[in-house]
This record gives sequence, structure tokens and C-alpha cells, in this order.
Amino acid sequence: MRALVQRVASASVTVDGERVAEIGPGLLVLLGVTHDDDEAVADRLAGKVRALRIFADAHGRMNEPLGDREALCVSQFTLYGDARRGTRPSYVAAARAEVAEPLYERFRARLGAVGGVFGAQMAVTLVNDGPVTLLLES
Repeated sequence: MRALVQRVASASVTVDGERVAEIGPGLLVLLGVTHDDDEAVADRLAGKVRALRIFADAHGRMNEPLGDREALCVSQFTLYGDARRGTRPSYVAAARAEVAEPLYERFRARLGAVGGVFGAQMAVTLVNDGPVTLLLES
């Protein structure tokens, strides 16, 4: 499982012209699932994302976790794109939808995040805060 975690001032997801989710200050998480991921991996990674100390404390240091801030999670199979052999990425490492969707939903629930629409063509809008962006792998 891979998560691209971005600290944001705000973020939203639109599908077919309709805004389906939006948050204020918090985290935007793009989540990719691979073949050997399972519920334990989803739980562990969600816990790690929730505990990341990437928000400013009273002294302006990145030392605070998500806490009461919001989170938005978007499924992103392209995080497993492999372009080492040319310019057209291969996505064979990405899990099929019947495996990925339940794990995405579990991760999202464990994180307490609103979400996009799994498998849909989504327009994701964000205002980076920092910017702070991390790539986490299980």
C-alpha cells in the first residue's frame, strides 16, 4: 500500500461536475493498493498517517499529528505505475478493483476521512499547506 500524504489548507473532489467531498485544513491522502495488501496493512498505514507529526505546534515546529483536523482520501492506482521500461506506465502492481476497493474503504474508515468515488474520473483540487508532501509505503 502506498499513500501520498499532503498537508493542505483545503481540498475537494468533484465527480461529473458535482462536489462529492471537501475538507478544510488537514490531510489529502492519495492511496494506492497492491496485490499483497490486506486489512492489517490498511489498519497499520491508516494509524501511521493519523499519527504523522507534520502540523505546527505552538513553537511553529512540525510536531503535531492530525488530531481534530480533517482528512480526504482518494483512491489512486497510478501510485503503482511503473515507467522504468519506457514512457507508457504499466499498472500490473496495482490491485484489481475487487481487492483494492474494500481496502481503500477500510483505510478511509480507520483514518476517519471523507472520500472520493472509487474508480471514478475525479477532479481533485487542493491548496497545499507548506507544502508538505510525504510518500509512505507499507
